Amino acid sequence: MPAIEVGRLAVVIAGRRAGQKVVVVDVIDRNFVLVTGAGLNKVKRRRMNIKHLEPLPERISIERGADDEAVKAALEQAGISLE
Repeated sequence: MPAIEVGRLAVVIAGRRAGQKVVVVDVIDRNFVLVTGAGLNKVKRRRMNIKHLEPLPERISIERGADDEAVKAALEQAGISLE
């Protein structure tokens, strides 16, 4: 299973956002990460429990705490869609 790290894509598996793809922008501690949908889906930047995420093999190259524009640009460059 891929590690939860900055730039890792994941699918939300719990809650009302279940099924949505997100990008990890920061690791807060061993239980929580900061994720964003980068304006490409309904997930706004928020803190999320890692137990509610299923990491995907894809990873993009972004800096820790990158803004949504940088995330969107990195996704386009990698040819990855969050839809």
